Amino acid sequence: MLQPTGAEIVPLGEAAGRVLAAPVISRLTQPPRDVSAMDGYAVRADDAVAGARLRVVGIAPAGHPFGGAVGPGEAVRLFTGSVVPEGADCIVIQEDATEADGIVTLQEPGLPGRHVRGAGLDFAVGDELLPAGRVLTARDVGLAAAANHPWLSVHRRPTVAILATGDEIAMPGEPIPAGGIVSSNSHALAAFVRACGGVPVILPVARDDRETIAVAADAASRADLLLTTGGASVGTYDLVQQGLSDRGLALDFWKIAMRPGKPLMFGSMGGVPVLGLPGNPVSAMICALLFGKPAIERLSGLAGDAPPREPARCTVALAANDHRADHLRAVLARGEDGLWEVTPFGPQDSSMLRRLARADAVVLRAPDAPAVAAGAMVEVIRLAACGL
Repeated sequence: MLQPTGAEIVPLGEAAGRVLAAPVISRLTQPPRDVSAMDGYAVRADDAVAGARLRVVGIAPAGHPFGGAVGPGEAVRLFTGSVVPEGADCIVIQEDATEADGIVTLQEPGLPGRHVRGAGLDFAVGDELLPAGRVLTARDVGLAAAANHPWLSVHRRPTVAILATGDEIAMPGEPIPAGGIVSSNSHALAAFVRACGGVPVILPVARDDRETIAVAADAASRADLLLTTGGASVGTYDLVQQGLSDRGLALDFWKIAMRPGKPLMFGSMGGVPVLGLPGNPVSAMICALLFGKPAIERLSGLAGDAPPREPARCTVALAANDHRADHLRAVLARGEDGLWEVTPFGPQDSSMLRRLARADAVVLRAPDAPAVAAGAMVEVIRLAACGL
């Protein structure tokens, strides 16, 4: 269901952060010829003995190769990146030589191949330099440029439609209805989608009406993924499911044993994957982290692995867990031994956005996990490392 998006060609300068759709194959050999690694003199190794006096027959700055060859008793002045002329097989650096009146005197001997970067030292024509499926870094862009690629084939960024539902919802800056609240989910999810490599499209808020939800979902027909958030007053996701069912929703699962985030839904509608998130803002973001991020990465051409877990020492005791996997918002600090130390917040209500914003990590608690003593090791997901 979550298939990678198609490829598009982008300029090299816009490729950082994108996922390669095709491997980068070198178009040339680098360096194309033997070049000098230092400023100095190109000589024959047989002549490169301490005290030798050699006639300087030319000078070859980088980009201006010497047209002749180096013969016995001769030298050519070179600079870093200069092409090593025919006949020469070593470089004597300028610190080990003195030149006067067209004669260079060597203070130190040279060795064959010394200070010479051989042709193809870095890569050769036809080498695979970067594999498909790689997220391009600035270093990768530099390598592709060196291999003479002005354009690269990358996966199109997946378009993610975001649909918030609820009669009580107002967008930031809009009039707030009686008993209503300002919606944070649409904008928070849009920011997270961008951090995951997607292109968010915030749809107008859908009211708690089956037909309204169905019509709103029509705008997602060309998206690569639809994220819904919130349900309806008569029961979480009841109207969302009904409204989307009118547009062909095939439900894969609904509800999951985790906290926060029990009312999670996944399915497809007209070929578009649908991930239904809870309406409580913390629940929505934790579910987006655990399920939305892998989905967007899979669409982007990546493996879509679960967020990475790291060990940390818990500074407080934790009670035994119930049957739902728990995700405790917490702050991190480095201990004296260099290990992470994690301290969960007190109340973990799923409406408390301020604490989510202050959190550095979530502490993972498996279903029915036993009590944990202060100082015991636990697993955490660092939020900033996941774009959250």
